[in-house]
Amino acid sequence: MLINTLKNFLSDFFIHYSIDPAELKITSTEPPHTGDFTFYLFPLLKKTKLNPEELSKAITQILYDKDIIKNHEIIKGFLNVSLSDNFLINYFLNNKQQILNFPKIGKNKTIIIEFCSPNTNKPLHLGHLRNIFLGAAISNILQELGYNVIRANLINNRGIHICKSMLAYQKWFSNETPENTNTKGDHLVGKYYVAFDIELKKQTELLIAQGMSKDDAIKNAPIMQEAYELLRRWEAADPDVLKLWDKLNNWVLDGFNQTLTRLNVHFDLVDLESQIYQYGKQIILSALQEELVHKDESGAIYIDLTNEGLDKKILLRNDGTSMYITQDIGLAIHRYQKFSPDEMIYVVGNEQDYHFKVLKAILKKLNYNWSDIIYHFSYGMVELPEGKMKSREGTVVDADDLLDELRDLAKQTASESGKLTNLTNDELEHICEQIGQAAIRYFILKVDSKKNILYDPKASLDFNGNTGPFIQYTFARINSLLSKKGISIDKAAELSYTNNHINDFERKLIFELLNYNDVIIDAANNKKPELIANYVYRLADKYNSFYQNIPVLTESDKDIQNMRLSLSAYTAKVIKHALNLLGIETPEKM
Repeated sequence: MLINTLKNFLSDFFIHYSIDPAELKITSTEPPHTGDFTFYLFPLLKKTKLNPEELSKAITQILYDKDIIKNHEIIKGFLNVSLSDNFLINYFLNNKQQILNFPKIGKNKTIIIEFCSPNTNKPLHLGHLRNIFLGAAISNILQELGYNVIRANLINNRGIHICKSMLAYQKWFSNETPENTNTKGDHLVGKYYVAFDIELKKQTELLIAQGMSKDDAIKNAPIMQEAYELLRRWEAADPDVLKLWDKLNNWVLDGFNQTLTRLNVHFDLVDLESQIYQYGKQIILSALQEELVHKDESGAIYIDLTNEGLDKKILLRNDGTSMYITQDIGLAIHRYQKFSPDEMIYVVGNEQDYHFKVLKAILKKLNYNWSDIIYHFSYGMVELPEGKMKSREGTVVDADDLLDELRDLAKQTASESGKLTNLTNDELEHICEQIGQAAIRYFILKVDSKKNILYDPKASLDFNGNTGPFIQYTFARINSLLSKKGISIDKAAELSYTNNHINDFERKLIFELLNYNDVIIDAANNKKPELIANYVYRLADKYNSFYQNIPVLTESDKDIQNMRLSLSAYTAKVIKHALNLLGIETPEKM
């Protein structure tokens, strides 16, 4: 919003040098430097044939003449400028209704975003939560800018990992149901997966003791051979195996849906691996006839990607069963043919970076020239203090258990801080659920997605730190303030006033509010929800400084009071909007 305005003021100057104003790189000034915005001068020097000092003088002269800036600073090839108070308050008065009005840069463009994508052999866990929070936030942000967003979830409901749980159920747990154990189905099946691994380890250790290598021992363990036999029978459509598979999968899917409903996450498209994996096989077999792929001496079908700096990739095993990459090839082609998307985003952890390089290379080699629309949104792992989570060893933090713990911790933290008083039990439960989810969502989303996270539940619930609950509390504080005045947020936002003198606390708040539009566009273009998370914390922090240092309800000058009430209301509106994009709810009282 402000950045585009600055570019517009300078457009005539740069057009004179045959420079499109859109080329100007302007960002918020980073500490420790002073100023509101930084101009990057280096890219402009060649076309203007000016040195940094000459170019800075030309730019600032225009901005001073229009009373847009009050001072500036040149640091090598960078120009830092501070906006004048008069410009800021007048710009806010004239443009405040545009703060939440975003340009529809995604109009007529379709983006498929695949996220969650769990295996049906265990419940959703902490790692899935980071995936879900990132996928949902990116979807919300892009949709806000007018993109047609298709939220896709691939359910990995076939393969050897599913057969492991099925086999354990047959051997040791065949009398159990979710009803007679009072357990969610995904938790039950996850227990079977762990039980399989325990037995596999026992059998593997015996074979290693007999002189077999570890890899051979795992492959030849009797229980593993039984699991592979189940997989072969499944692919051969054995009715008894399909019946068992269907029963356990339905248990897990029901459990997933309960958790996703709790998280208020929905999908527009749900693909089942069991229904689409054959399509990938057909494509590979057709490619074999066209000699785009080849058979090795064992009968396995592979593609040679060594010229692309990758390796030879097996696409179909010698027994005819498909690989994970085979499924992804088929699904990508199917989705492209059905939806003609402009981009396909896969939200998948960084351990699969190589997989997506291979996927794009294979599609290109199979003459699907649209493969460049595939974008792997790679993210780091969520780690526990004890180390990396391992599903098969039962050391994961189940999403349901963690959400329960956070809700209960929210109650405890609120009680210790004297918050959430005078509520009914139902209100307390509901608000603590909102606070608990805000704690983990914000903790995860405020971090650069590329980085690993060590998740600390207690730190995430601090009502006074850089946390979701702190931002929620700021919204509730504003709501309470306006309630005392007997006015709603929407009505307070539209209060009229003529005051154009602002103090430093008001100035900082106005500047952040006017920056919101640019932050959303930047977050969408760069697929960085952390930009919004960190922005909304800065806004909440500046509002609290404003609230604590200047009077609002006790201000005697009606015009100034209206301005401060309006600033408070706009802050609340932006906080609510930003948190909503991140999937975080805003309780009206805390």
